[in-house]
Order: sequence, then C-alpha cells, then structure tokens
Amino acid sequence: MSETDPQRVPVIAAVGQAIEREQTVDAVDLMERAARAAGAEAPALAERIQRLSVIGVSFSPVGRAPASALARRLGLSPARCEVTRAGGNMPQWAVNRAAHEISQGQLETTLIAGAEATRSMRAADPGASFLDARRPDDDEERDETIGPSLSGMLGPAETAAGLRAPAEIYPILESALARREGRSFEQQRRHLADVMARFTEVAADNPYAWFRQRRTAGEIAGITPENRLTAEPYTKRMNSFPNVDQGSAILVTTLAQAREAGVADGCVFVWSGATNAEPAPAARAELGGSPALRAASRAAREAAGIGGDDLAFLECYSCFPIAVEAAARAHAVELDDPRGLTLTGGMPFFGGPGNNYSSHGIAALVERLRESGGLGLVNANGGYLSKHSVGIYGARPPAEGFRLADTREQQQRIESEARPVALQAEGEAGVAGGTVVYDRDGSVARAPVIADLDDGRRVVAQADPALLPDLAGVSLVGRRVRISGEPPIYRL
Repeated sequence: MSETDPQRVPVIAAVGQAIEREQTVDAVDLMERAARAAGAEAPALAERIQRLSVIGVSFSPVGRAPASALARRLGLSPARCEVTRAGGNMPQWAVNRAAHEISQGQLETTLIAGAEATRSMRAADPGASFLDARRPDDDEERDETIGPSLSGMLGPAETAAGLRAPAEIYPILESALARREGRSFEQQRRHLADVMARFTEVAADNPYAWFRQRRTAGEIAGITPENRLTAEPYTKRMNSFPNVDQGSAILVTTLAQAREAGVADGCVFVWSGATNAEPAPAARAELGGSPALRAASRAAREAAGIGGDDLAFLECYSCFPIAVEAAARAHAVELDDPRGLTLTGGMPFFGGPGNNYSSHGIAALVERLRESGGLGLVNANGGYLSKHSVGIYGARPPAEGFRLADTREQQQRIESEARPVALQAEGEAGVAGGTVVYDRDGSVARAPVIADLDDGRRVVAQADPALLPDLAGVSLVGRRVRISGEPPIYRL
C-alpha cells in the first residue's frame, strides 16, 4: 500500500479550543469543552476514536487518569487512554507520532487533548476539596504514560547551584545572545520589546487569548510596579503567563476516514515532523541559540521537500523571548518577518497553559490554513530550550506522503559537542551567560552565571552575597570572575 493511499495520509480533521475567565473549572472540564467543539466539526468521527492522548498537566491537579476521565465524559470507549510526560514539546511530538503511525497503517483516528486550569486552582479556597472532589475515581486508576522524558534537561551543576527556574535559566541564555549582538541588558530589553509588541497585536485579535490588549514596545520594556524587572533583561511582560484556564483538542485521522465522515474539505494535512534535543544548559556549546532546534527545523523542511520561503505561516514557541529568537534563526527568518512569528499571540499574551500551549498553536494554524491555504510550521519546546519538536502542515496533501525525519545523526553531533561541566572549581573563568534576578521590591536576589574555566570546563556559580547590591543592571557576560567553593560562588 502506498504512503499516498488515503488510508495512510494523516490529516487533522477537527480542532477545538476553550477558555474560561470567570467560573471555577478543572483541566478536564476545559478538555471536554474543547473536545466537544472539535467533535462538532466532525461528529461522525467521534465513535471511530481508537486512542485518547492527553498532554501532561503540570499546574492544576487532575489525578492520575485524565484521559480516562475525559473519555467517560465524552462517552467514548477508545482502546487506549494515555497521558504524555511533561514538556512543552509534547503537543507537536504527539501529532508527529500519530501522523507517523497513520502513515505506517498502525492507526486510523486519535484525539489529542490538553488543558490547564491554573486560574481556577489559584482562585479556589486553599482549604476546599472542590478540585479533588470532582474526580473521585482518578486516584483509583492511572493512564499509561508516553513520550520522551525531560530527564537530563538539568545537570548536577545547575541543581547544586540552585538554578532550576525557567524564569532564571532562559534569561541566562538571552544574555549570551545579547553579548553576541553587542547589546547591553537595557538595549536588549528595548530590542525584545519591539518584537513582543507585534505579538500583542495578534493576541488582541484572538478570542482565545488571555490578554486581548495591544501594547507598545514602551509598555513592554518600561519598568513599572505592574511590569517589574524579573531577571535581566526581562520584564514581567516578557515572561510566559501561566495563570490561565485554557484547553484544546486536535482530532487526527486518515484522509480515507475523513472522506467517509464527510469532512475532507476542512482537513489540514500533516506533511512532516522532526525532533532533536539539547544537553543541559551548562554543557551547551552554544548558549545563545539552539543547534537542536535548527537541526529539527531543517530536517522537517527537507523531509517535506520545501524551503523556508514556501511557508505562509509560522508559530514559534514563545515562553520567553530567547525561544522566539532561537526559532527565527532555526527557521531562517528575521524577527520582523512580515509573516509574523506567532498565530496565537505568544505565551506572555495569549497565555502559557503549561505543556499544552503548542496545541493552541496547531489549532490556530489549522484555522489559518483552512482560510488561506498554503503551508505552515509549528515548533514546540520543552524544558529550558531543551527538547524540540517541529511539524509542517499544509492545506494540500504532500506529494510523497507524511515523512518523520530521521535526526539521529544530528542528535549524535549535538551530544558530541557537549562541554564538560565542573561541580567544584578554583580559579578564574570567563562568563558565558548570566542574569540578575530581582525580588518583588526591586532588590537583587541572585545573580547566577554559567562560565568557562581556563581548562575548558563549564561551571555554574552564584554571586558572593556581598556583591549583589552592586550587580543591579550589570551584565557580566564576557568578563572574568574568580570561582571558588562547592557549590561554586564567584567574586569579581
């Protein structure tokens, strides 16, 4: 059977999204709403769903079997209910996996759903049992867990130095890029604000976006009580906003099934996919970008037989600006490309519903391709610019069927370039990346760095506490520091 046979051509037949701003809900509520919206687009396919995959929920409690809970609510009896491991890469990874299985004749119809109800969780009375009471059976069963893990995304050096928060690690990566471009923290902040202001224009027109307000670059870069500095060079409005209630659903099936169900005209074709990963941040040969994302993007485009200019739409992962910058470079586009770099409005403005964000990006792309035709690309990122999945979609079928790129050779090359990392060191080092983290009152809380020792090893170090007041607004990238202790600290 040929890979262009309709029984082996993967398509997205339906998508649904949900948002809740007022009522208290849980994540399964939002998945149910989104799944019913998708089901309304393709009602004849609901009874054909063989597998229900839920994107791992990180921020709001759903128990151990969210896929089974969702299946019961929808009245489905799929052969398999499963939940992915954590990671913002998982929505695109799940679509790639489903498309590959369809192309191999191993699957016909699957529903991929996800949500976060963080706003509701935080609004609920801390002593109330509402959220747990809604799922009396969840602790009695466990859905199968699938997908690559995020193990290895942090190494022992980061852990020993207390460097775990994405809101601190991403700014360190940003600082390396700023240094490469010859910009100070303040200059980089203004540059990024110009980029992110364009994202707010997309969010303002998106009914599923959390913040539907256009903001100027000055409002994004300006430091105010409502928009404090979080970690140099980022302000609060440059950070992903997780305090949302948002959900989505994606129905993936074969072209043959879509035709039988009478929904082929609204289908979007999955052309290709690719995946690569970075080592832990301190071990990366390049801090201010992502060779893994560049490799995955190139592999996906080559597998689809297209160039960057063939893409009409781009949806770049956007938890922090460095993720957008790395994606633009990976896809060989400029930050001010007239096509734009987001279809949702981006995670600081659309919202950052945990691991599931890119499902909304895929849903938005499906809607654009239905309206305008052409081709589009989605890249999804898990961890600390760590795990990358890329997908290419089209309004027309690919000439040679879906292709899942073999990126093992590229992955081996990335891993071979990893730097050795020291847990303890004495001596001088050159700072490769660093940030200044601020408390809510504006005082300096920490100033972690990743630095290059003279013997070629990397080291992760925190500032001597006596230095902190003098480090406000100061980039140490490119400067020499003295390292000592275990875990390491640095002095000027």
